[in-house]
Amino acid sequence: MNDEADRQGNAPRLNGPDEKQQGREDAGKGESIVEPENALPEIALSELPEQLRGACARAGWTRLLPVQARAMPYMLAGRNLMVQSRTGSGKTGAYLLPVLEKIDPKRAVCQALVLVPTRELAVQVAKEAVMLFGDTGVNTVAVYGGVGYGPQLDAFRKGAHLVVGTPGRILDHLLKKSVSLEGLRILVFDEADRMLSMGFYPDMKRLQEYLPARRLNGHMFSATFPPYVLRLAGEFLEKPEFLSLSRDNIHVAETEHVYYTIPGIGKERALIRIIEIENPVSAIIFCNTRTTVHFVSVVLKRFGYDADELSSDLGQSAREKVLDRVRTGDLRFLVATDVASRGIDIPDLSHVIQYEPPEDHEIYVHRAGRTGRVGASGVAITLVAGMEQFKLRDIAKIYTIDLQERPLPGDADVEAIVAERTMALLEARLRSLDSLQSERMKRFIPLGRSLSESEDGLQVMAMLLDDYYHTTLQAPPPRPPSAEAARSKTGMDREKKKRPSRSRGPRTRR
Repeated sequence: MNDEADRQGNAPRLNGPDEKQQGREDAGKGESIVEPENALPEIALSELPEQLRGACARAGWTRLLPVQARAMPYMLAGRNLMVQSRTGSGKTGAYLLPVLEKIDPKRAVCQALVLVPTRELAVQVAKEAVMLFGDTGVNTVAVYGGVGYGPQLDAFRKGAHLVVGTPGRILDHLLKKSVSLEGLRILVFDEADRMLSMGFYPDMKRLQEYLPARRLNGHMFSATFPPYVLRLAGEFLEKPEFLSLSRDNIHVAETEHVYYTIPGIGKERALIRIIEIENPVSAIIFCNTRTTVHFVSVVLKRFGYDADELSSDLGQSAREKVLDRVRTGDLRFLVATDVASRGIDIPDLSHVIQYEPPEDHEIYVHRAGRTGRVGASGVAITLVAGMEQFKLRDIAKIYTIDLQERPLPGDADVEAIVAERTMALLEARLRSLDSLQSERMKRFIPLGRSLSESEDGLQVMAMLLDDYYHTTLQAPPPRPPSAEAARSKTGMDREKKKRPSRSRGPRTRR
């Protein structure tokens, strides 16, 4: 959001579940908007409260970006909201400005909590908050693991009004009673799709126990809303409404289209790095030939991934068994030829990865259409080498697809994100131990210290961590409670008074 390109303001594509996409003209561009019932008009910078206009002036903003102009009226009105907004669209400002308006600086308690998946994002959001809040008296602290507790404790003692952090470290502070959420008024989940796919769910459920029983304002921002995120949203937000903004009418409106430019040699290693960064809950990986399907399937299995293959070589009975494993969530990666691109409905498929671009333009749409089903959203990723990117751009032009290029992650990028996910999982496990288990664990502290002092010992530790990481990450995504339980206990209102009524469905505005 700090980038000049973001200030110039290309409208993000936002897509809502279970809604028809209709178009309307806005500023000369085709734009499709899905809004909640009783929709509120968008707001201009000049219409903001004086305090928020001052914050925009401090940031050098001369106008609001689309996601800010459309989301802020609902948030300022106290309506719980799910907003689909890609990275860099201005979502941070969209929730920080309402936070500033609702915080009382005279009350030195935590009044707003923003949960993020990584320490880097925590630092980024906190930095932007400090810039926007200026001398208003609203204090901000970034809370994350891997660093000392001292500065974070000092910030709590001074009365941090806004806490931005990862669920694990915030839960640590709650368990140690160094911070309280009794004064909380606003709860924001940033990059919710990543949080729920990185092993944070158990920590988020435990953290939920510390939320006040009264009603909170809750907001969820995500680049995509795959089915598992939609299922879990009701556990954390009370009757959320959905805001969707789509700039273009395309054939696969609920899918984010991404490509990576990769070297011609070592393509399979590039695929592994992309999988580690993207961390799909479930995916079909498309190849053009049966030989490549088998090769990629073997590579994935060798790297510890739960994968199987599907091609015309398999009989109908064997194909159905493989597909049943995907539909039931028992198989994470299906590697397939285009025999699997038509007539297959897998509602929970979060990603489609095209290991090589299709020979035919229409096949791209059929492949990409395997994700983003039943109103949910998904991600279609294509790996291109050399001149293949020009073919892909031609496809994007023909079907009016907004194609995004992402940089190919390096080994250091993968190491960092794998380490962060592993620490989140291990810290959550550590917090779950009872006193006897903790006592038993201490027997191994001398061995751990000894292993860390030699190269062979480090190899042993790396082997154990790798095994734990792959075993844990292969587990199916968390499932929400039964419908009956969900009706009797919502995510943010745990008072068992009456079942909440159904949220009003969004309406499409032309």
